[in-house]
Amino acid sequence: MLTHVVFFKLKDRSPEAVEVTKAVLTNMEGKIPVLRHIEVGTDILHLERSYDIALITKFDSLEDLKVYDTHPLHEEVKAHMKTVLDGTSICVDFVS
Repeated sequence: MLTHVVFFKLKDRSPEAVEVTKAVLTNMEGKIPVLRHIEVGTDILHLERSYDIALITKFDSLEDLKVYDTHPLHEEVKAHMKTVLDGTSICVDFVS
């Protein structure tokens, strides 16, 4: 199993904007066959160093992660993220 964790910091950090992006990410659930698990969480501390959203996804293999990365729905999500991100995202991928 491969776990893919991504942290996002948004330009607009209002609760409403964070919820919109959370919904965009959560919308992938059940729609990408290689995506075995998805969890989306929002920050509760709201510190300056905090990121706004954490995305945790799981795949059977690195090859499945690559399939996910180019899936049309994920491409739509990436397009949305480019418009709302404050800079770049941070990710960690590990065998779990």
